[in-house]
Amino acid sequence: MTRIHVNFIRGKRVESTHEAKVLVTNFNGRNLLSTNNDEDYFFPRSSVKIFQAIPFAMSNAIKKYRLNNAHIALACASHKGEKFHLNELEKWISKLNLKTNNLQCGIHQPLDKQASEKIIHSGKKFNELHNNCAGKHLAMLTSCLVNNHEIENYLDFDHPHQKNIRKIFNKFTETKLTKKNFALDGCSAPQYSFQIKSISKALNNLIKSYNNKFEYTISTRILVNSILKNPSYIGGTKSFDTKVMISSKGKIFCKYGAEGVFLFAHFKKGISGVVKIKDGNERAIPIIIVNIFKKLKLMNKTELENLEKKEQFFLKNHADKMIGYINTTIK
Repeated sequence: MTRIHVNFIRGKRVESTHEAKVLVTNFNGRNLLSTNNDEDYFFPRSSVKIFQAIPFAMSNAIKKYRLNNAHIALACASHKGEKFHLNELEKWISKLNLKTNNLQCGIHQPLDKQASEKIIHSGKKFNELHNNCAGKHLAMLTSCLVNNHEIENYLDFDHPHQKNIRKIFNKFTETKLTKKNFALDGCSAPQYSFQIKSISKALNNLIKSYNNKFEYTISTRILVNSILKNPSYIGGTKSFDTKVMISSKGKIFCKYGAEGVFLFAHFKKGISGVVKIKDGNERAIPIIIVNIFKKLKLMNKTELENLEKKEQFFLKNHADKMIGYINTTIK
């Protein structure tokens, strides 16, 4: 059994340690790296937004409302509220003739600190479009409008659109979701618990779908291609998943989720991975992913160097003094 730890070292001593549950397989399901937590349940949170967006891509919504690739990427995104995110979200909602309070995701300030400070200094108020899940909710609402479904209760467990999303999850994970799996996400949308091996299966089927060896190929390609062409829209300028996709030059799709979740899929190599930090601390993810990519040769030397430059694994204090570093052990 492999064990993966991330150590935060101050001076010469380990100050904090995070342990990861990891499963990396090829598209045929052969284990390439496993911490033997395959049957553990977890909530994948925002990492599975691409699957939630498939019913949107299947509908006539994109064509009817003339949505662009940035809009499609935002449907799968956890955006940071940067200006370019908000510009596209505002264009999208204006096409629907809806108000921001039609989105039932709630309001929080942009996750990007600079973007948040600009709004505060301008005296403007935060609204639902600043919520990192706004694109997902706009995709749901757009699908409902096209399919003549009610929008007032679009997040209800038994709403037709949520049933369509569960059908996608069931198909890709090759399992069946029940109310036992059901919970609410931070944005009030349905969230489900899955075994790690089930999400691994879903990623493998996503790869197969993209390569026309599974169902939903057209919708999968629309979503994946839009994301890989617009990686800054899936997260943001400083987001690790965005940095990975840019550094890999579009070879790797990836998405993080709250509470220390990270999914990735290399469509050409047919390899995918699920990472869940046991204590939910997201700060452990970047160094784990970099080391997995090194170990399995998912990026070449130049690509890895570019990624590592963007994610420096040393620690500094507020006076910019070096106080320690981060390392990971894979045994």
